[in-house]
Amino acid sequence: MVNTETIDLKVNGEVRALKIEPRVTLLDALREYIGLTGTKKGCNQGACGACTVLIDGRRINSCLTLAAMNVGKEITTIEGLAKGDELHPMQAAFIKHDAFQCGYCTPGQICSAIALLTEGHTQSDEEIREWMSGNLCRCGAYTNIVAAIREVTPGGENASV
Repeated sequence: MVNTETIDLKVNGEVRALKIEPRVTLLDALREYIGLTGTKKGCNQGACGACTVLIDGRRINSCLTLAAMNVGKEITTIEGLAKGDELHPMQAAFIKHDAFQCGYCTPGQICSAIALLTEGHTQSDEEIREWMSGNLCRCGAYTNIVAAIREVTPGGENASV
């Protein structure tokens, strides 16, 4: 008999009841149990950042945390950023600056970039690159990713969003 438990996760403002095994990662809970496939499974070892989501506003690699460890926390995925048809300013900036090519890493990049703004690590392009270094882009869109983040940074060079 498989040992399962029922947990409630608050994802994108909605409480979801899940019957899962205690060892299920948050990434697998989001993708396989809830059906939110925007969060990507890259390396499944916390090295690439493709699975980055926001938990209580902090960026977390969802492949490295168990779903059960996040009961009572606010989980925000790429699907929860837009307000209806209005994109989050970071999403709009990524589109404007073509900050993605294949798009696989983009959800994690955007979630990480939003947390970066909150953390205040946007004083220079070098600082942005350093603090975004946990999110890899195999296509090499880093210059455009930095430009998108600068676009949304309050008082940044291109702040207009």
